[in-house]
Formats: sequence, structure tokens, C-alpha cells
Amino acid sequence: MWILGRKGASASSTAEEVTDGIHGSGLSAIVTGATSGIGAETARVLALRGVRVIMAVRNTEKGTKVKEMILKETPDAKVDVMELDLSSMASVRDFADKYLSASLPLHVLINNAGVLSPQFKLSNEKIELHFATNHLGHFLLTNLLLETMKTTSYEHKTEGRIIIVSSEGHRFTYSGTLSDYINNESSFSSVYAYGLSKLANILHANELARLLKEEGVNITANSLHPGFIDTELFRGHNIFSVICNRILRYFIKDVSQGAATTCYLALNPKVKGVTGEFFSDSNLAKLSSRAKDQELAKELWEFSLSLTSSK
Repeated sequence: MWILGRKGASASSTAEEVTDGIHGSGLSAIVTGATSGIGAETARVLALRGVRVIMAVRNTEKGTKVKEMILKETPDAKVDVMELDLSSMASVRDFADKYLSASLPLHVLINNAGVLSPQFKLSNEKIELHFATNHLGHFLLTNLLLETMKTTSYEHKTEGRIIIVSSEGHRFTYSGTLSDYINNESSFSSVYAYGLSKLANILHANELARLLKEEGVNITANSLHPGFIDTELFRGHNIFSVICNRILRYFIKDVSQGAATTCYLALNPKVKGVTGEFFSDSNLAKLSSRAKDQELAKELWEFSLSLTSSK
């Protein structure tokens, strides 16, 4: 259960610092994309705090290596590795089926995984890869596991938490109707496609928070910007390397700092009851006007339902 920690959160805090003194024993959390970067650090710190962590990863061999590193540091940690390819709806459904079949509780769902591709690519279901992986896979995963989270919250008398990792990149995307650009190769821009998927992350969290609050369910949903971090996501992308090296080098966080806001939202009691918000540096942050658009959030929700229900 969540027990109040000793330290507060600040812009320079690490994931360990924002969870210092917090005991997560009895809690179960899924972390997508936990083989590297802030996903791996999030899994490590949650396990350090006693949370049972399910690493939902595309590469189970890499996931197992991360698990071994966690166990070396924390021998009594509870860590499982399960295969999940968010670009494939079949894989998302298979993961959810296996999780539900195991009758495991679920207190915290961290939708962290993401891709950034310089080329136009399609998922298995012929949907643009950024939108399919960063948003749609997480949208489907959340919906498939939501009843389990509701049951866990009710039976354990705890607050469920859904955390969606977005980005300040949500400000840089296409204008106009969302669906106009999903599979339009002629207008493809890797920056704008990534930004669109990150905008979708925020709109998803906002609409989910509204629906859960309307239903009276004790589950919160929030999104966040982890900060500018030099992770595998940006490797091989020359434009981002230039930006990081020349412009943002004084603002770049290390992985332990980059995972702080995620871990803060997952465990810190200071955000109990807070829902439908956007965080950065473990603090409330401002959104673009489109990210605050409630009608756009509803539109995206219905569009995402139509895509996931027919595949």
C-alpha cells in the first residue's frame, strides 16, 4: 500500500528520490517498454519499492536481462517479463488474455513504450506506426485491462492509477482533423507523426479520466512529459541528435531523472485523487490548446474505438 514518503518532488529529482520512504508492497504494476531508458528505470525503482512489476516488452530476451539486473540489486524483488508488441493488436490482445488468465490484480498501469521512426511505416493492421504503437496499442491495452483495474481497486480498497507517457512534442503536429493524417504517406513528417501520437496520449488520458470520474470509479488517469532524455528512442535520428547536442544539452536529463515523474505519479500519495492532468518535472504543467480540447478528446476516443474494435 502507498505510505507517505519523506521527500517532496522537484524538477531535478530522481525516480528514487520522489519515491523515497514509499512502500509499494501489495501493489502490482505493468510497465510497457521496460527494456531500456525510462521504462527500465521505472521498473527498477518500482521493484525497489516493493511493487510487483510486470515488464511488458517486445524483446523478452532484453527484458530478461533487465530483470536479472533488478534482481541483482534487489534480490527479493518481484518481477515478471511478458511479451507485448504494441504495434500489433493481436499481440496486445494475447498479452491481455494471458494476464487475465493469470488472475493477477492490477493497481498501476504505466503506458510508457514508444517509437520514433524517420520513415513512413505501417503496423500489422496497416496503421501508421507512430499512431499504432504510441497511442492505439496503449488505448486497446488499457481498455482490455480496465475491468481488472476496477475490480482490484474495489476489492483492495486502493486507488488505481493509469499513467501515460506523452511529451512536449505534442505541440508539434499536423493541423486539421486527426484522421486525415494517420495513413497519409504524402504528407508524412516523422516529427509531426510523433507529435500527433503524443497529442493522442494526452487526449486519451483526459477522456479516460473524465469517463472514470463520471462512473465514480477510484482510478486516476494522467499524462506526463518525462523531460528531454538521450535514450534509444532518438538514436539514429540526426535532427534530434543535433537538437540534443547543440540546443538542449543544458536541459537534458539522465534516465534516473527522466523516470521521476512516472514513478511520482505511480506511487506518491501527494497525487492521490488527481486525475486528467498533465505533469512535467513531477509538477502540474501547461498544455497546448489542442491537448485541452474536450471535443477533440471525445472524437479521438470514438475514432480509436472504431479502429480497435474492427481489427
